[in-house]
Amino acid sequence: MTLKEIAKEAGVSISTVSRVINKNSTNAASKEVQDRIWEIVRRTGYTPNSTARDLKMGGSDSPEPLSRSIACLFARTEDSKSDLFFSTLARSIEQEAFKHNYVLKYSFTAIDIHHPNTFRLITDNHVDGVVVLGRCDKQTLSFLKKYFNCVAYTGLNILDAKYDQVISDGYQASLTAMNHLMSLGHTRIGYIGETRDEDRYTGYCTALNTGGIPLKKEYVADVPLSSEGGYRGARQLIDRGADVSALFCGNDVTAIGAMRAIQETGCRIPEDVSIISIDDIDTAQYLSPMLTTIHMPVEEMGQMTAKILIDRIEGGHRLPIRMNLPYYLASRESCGQYHPSRNLAKSK
Repeated sequence: MTLKEIAKEAGVSISTVSRVINKNSTNAASKEVQDRIWEIVRRTGYTPNSTARDLKMGGSDSPEPLSRSIACLFARTEDSKSDLFFSTLARSIEQEAFKHNYVLKYSFTAIDIHHPNTFRLITDNHVDGVVVLGRCDKQTLSFLKKYFNCVAYTGLNILDAKYDQVISDGYQASLTAMNHLMSLGHTRIGYIGETRDEDRYTGYCTALNTGGIPLKKEYVADVPLSSEGGYRGARQLIDRGADVSALFCGNDVTAIGAMRAIQETGCRIPEDVSIISIDDIDTAQYLSPMLTTIHMPVEEMGQMTAKILIDRIEGGHRLPIRMNLPYYLASRESCGQYHPSRNLAKSK
């Protein structure tokens, strides 16, 4: 497979393919086109011709190294493309690995592990290492230990395992989100998202306790981190008559679902209810109102995870590495000052 053949199949120019796979420009093509190009690269096993590239750059006379491969495990999603945060993270990992002459051979989810076809794919198609995207349970960790020699993890929750980890601390990010709401005068703050073994929920509880605010179970909707989960969680709070003036959602897609449910009742954001979340996916700034969220450095997380995994594969380090990347508050339109006469319960 050549660049010309990839370009023909993708329906774009050779230069566009080159810019995408060599990451010469973040605006080389739309997300859909980039995803299409990387799907072709992955499916065909295309690897860069390092020798040709070095000659073009006036570089080295060293022989072209053989390409190596990695896999991605989507531990928290049933569909590797359904979550924008994790799909963007995976794309960043694939692009960085490609620059080091590694290809992403296949991706699978934690649920797929129990499927005979996926199990056969893993055992028959050896890879040099695997990246775990998102927190996983002990059963999955045992599976990884048995079938993969080199493992790196990336996500927002610290993993209780002796693996290389690149995180952006979801617990601390939650404290930042909650402190922002409380700085606006909010004390009746609801939570929509997962609660079990979830650092973001722990941060929510800690922030309330630190602020001397009692935790009310009727303010918490334990739902999956998805747009459907967010919609269902908001409906639960509305049906309970929860008089919250602000909501903290576990991630942006959950917040998007919650916003739809709230707006369907005629409630206004942020005039009646403020909303904040975590991730800062591209869609967040195009919502109405624009979503206030905690920006997580997803591109950098992917790049550093790929580099650390490759360094371990190539014998560069032996002890587990944990890298914590910084986040920041992206303050937009969905949060406003507390007003005593306005809350979610009025929409019921």
